[in-house]
Amino acid sequence: MIRKATRDDLPAILAIYNDAILHTTAIYDYTPHTLDERTRWFEQLRSAGYPLFVAEEKDQIAGFADYGSFRNWPAYKYTVEHSIYVHPAFRRQGIARKLMQALIADAEKHEYITMIAGIDSQNEGSIHLHEILGFIRTGTIHKAGYKFGRWLDLVFYQLMLKGPAQPTEI
Repeated sequence: MIRKATRDDLPAILAIYNDAILHTTAIYDYTPHTLDERTRWFEQLRSAGYPLFVAEEKDQIAGFADYGSFRNWPAYKYTVEHSIYVHPAFRRQGIARKLMQALIADAEKHEYITMIAGIDSQNEGSIHLHEILGFIRTGTIHKAGYKFGRWLDLVFYQLMLKGPAQPTEI
């Protein structure tokens, strides 16, 4: 089941996020986050009107996904960047795809025109998922990060959405 996240989901979201920090290059961070940090992030998303979805499987949070501002300047208001993370025990079960479909539908509903993904170049599963969903590779930032004793390249993918019927500069 895919649904909007609540405050009660934050400990499970935090555990998934911290696992990604500690064991993957999906997040270019070294230090696990605290529940207070995740709570502030949750409140910031909510106050800005951005979604946070969770996938629930067998009464457990199996993954989560969100999107937010791509850049903080007004002209980027129709572009969002998303994140998606799945609990290790639930990977390769179609959960990421369901979460992505919920994000895309929500972004379409809110008339965004572009959805951006920043993906570690070695994350073949995420790259494959994005390509299946119609994202196109738009560029690479070489040596964007350093983690686990090696340089990391960050690839960007973009999905074009319908966008607003009447875009404005207001």
